[in-house]
Amino acid sequence: MDAKEYLKESSKKVDKPIKSYIEDQEPMRLIEASRQYPYAGGKRMRPVIVLAACGAVGGDKKKAMPLAVAIEYIHNFTLIHDDIMDGDSERRGMTTIHVAYDVPTAILAGDALFAKAFQIIADLDVPTDRIRDILRYVTKAVWDLARGQEFDTMNEGKFISEKQYLETIKLKTGVLFAAAAAGGAIAGGADKKTVENINKYALAMGLGFQMFDDYLGIMGDTSKTGKSVGNDIRKGKCTLMVTYTIENLKDEKQLTAFKKILGNPKATEAQVRKAVKIMQDVGAVDYNRKEAEKMVKKAKKYLKYLPETEEKEFMLSLADFAINRES
Repeated sequence: MDAKEYLKESSKKVDKPIKSYIEDQEPMRLIEASRQYPYAGGKRMRPVIVLAACGAVGGDKKKAMPLAVAIEYIHNFTLIHDDIMDGDSERRGMTTIHVAYDVPTAILAGDALFAKAFQIIADLDVPTDRIRDILRYVTKAVWDLARGQEFDTMNEGKFISEKQYLETIKLKTGVLFAAAAAGGAIAGGADKKTVENINKYALAMGLGFQMFDDYLGIMGDTSKTGKSVGNDIRKGKCTLMVTYTIENLKDEKQLTAFKKILGNPKATEAQVRKAVKIMQDVGAVDYNRKEAEKMVKKAKKYLKYLPETEEKEFMLSLADFAINRES
C-alpha cells in the first residue's frame, strides 16, 4: 500500500471535521489565530492514525472522527507553543502565529485549541468508561509532551547521551502518536491487550519518525521539508547523529572543530557543511538511519495479531513511510 496516497485521501476526509469545531466568535482575531495551523493542512498523520486504529479493531470510524480532530488540535497547540519557545518565524510556508499576531495571542490560541480538544473528547459517542480510558492516554501524553519539550530546551547546546536523546524524543514526539493510536483502538472497542500493542506500535513508530526528522534537518531538501538545513546544528540540537559523533570521533582536532560549530548561531554555510561531513565520515548519519529502521521493524511486530484489513495494511505502510519521506 502507498501510505502517502492513503494519507492524502484520508486527510481530505478529516479536513472538513477539523474546520467545523471552531465557530465564529469575538474576538475574531483569536479565532483566526487558533484556526491558522489546523486549517493549513499538513500530513495529518496523527488524526489518520486515530481512524486507522479504530478501523483495524473493527470499530466505527465515524465515531472516532471527533477524537481525530481533538488529537490534531492538541498537536497544533504544541506547535504554536514550540514556535514561541524556539523563536521560529516560519512554519508550513506561513508566518508563525506569534509573529503574525503577537506572543500573547499565540499563547491564547494554543490554550484555546487545547481546551476545545478536551471538550470534543468529553462529547464522544462511545461508552463513558471508554471516554475515561481515552482521557487517561491523552492527558498522560500531554503531560509527557511538556516534559519532553523541557528536556529538549534544556538539552540545546549540551552534549547528552543516546539514552537521554531517546527519552526526550519519546516524550516530545512518540507519546502523542501513541495516544492517538490507543485512543482510536479504545473508541473502536478493542480489548486492553490490543490497545496496549497498538499503543506500543505507534510509540516505536514515533521514535523512528523523529530520528528521520532529525536526518531531514541536515540532509533534506529545503524546498520539500520547509526547514532551513543547518538550523539544528546552529541551535546545538543534540540529535542521535550528534551524540554518536561525539562518542565515536577519535580525531581530537576534528572533534574540537565539530563542537565549535555545533550551537554557533552565526555558523556559516561552509561551517555547517563541514559539521555534516564530519557526521557522515564518522558513520553517524548511517547509524541514525539504521536505528530508525530498527524502531520501525519493532513497531510493525506489535501489529501481527491484528486481523488483515486495509487499516492494518496502512499502519504497516505508515511505519515504513515514517523513515522514507521527503518532508
